[in-house]
Amino acid sequence: MPPIPGSGLAKGLAVTLRTMTRKTVTAQYPDVQPELPPRSRGVIGLFEENCTVCMLCARECPDWCIYIDSHKETVPATAPGGRERSRNVLDRFAIDFSLCMYCGICIEVCPFDALFWSPEFEYAETDIHELTHERDKLREWMWTVPEPPALDPGAEEPKEIAAARKTAEKLEAQRAQAAQEAQQAQAAQDAQQTPTQEGDQ
Repeated sequence: MPPIPGSGLAKGLAVTLRTMTRKTVTAQYPDVQPELPPRSRGVIGLFEENCTVCMLCARECPDWCIYIDSHKETVPATAPGGRERSRNVLDRFAIDFSLCMYCGICIEVCPFDALFWSPEFEYAETDIHELTHERDKLREWMWTVPEPPALDPGAEEPKEIAAARKTAEKLEAQRAQAAQEAQQAQAAQDAQQTPTQEGDQ
């Protein structure tokens, strides 16, 4: 059966009329902030205390948008007869967000958990050169990083936690045994001293 002429127009007008009677759901940004999903990729925060200047993030970055400068510093020996050690000290850590494609490779490859995703997204600039943010700005974004999600109750316990618990229980058992042996030794010592004191009297 051929379509009735004008049926498509009538359907379109019906949709328009239905929509006109509904309340709008437009969020008036920036007056109303959006509710972002927990794993939003906004910017990258830097926790510089964990950074060892291993350069893995800069080497693995496909856009070469991470700039790191460092210098070596000699650490004196902690014990007499020990030798001095050298360590890398971070001088500059910058990310050019005009080049960054938010792939997250730098965060994944960091072996010391120094880089994190922050949901912060309001960092637009009028000049493209100002999109290169130094470590001070990256440190500020670190405080907007949400807490990691809780583990699934049905998930298997990580091996590291199980090993740590086993070690802690072993140490606790050793301490309890040592305390019990010390108590028994003290009781035996008290028992030996008591007859001697009675004989003196």
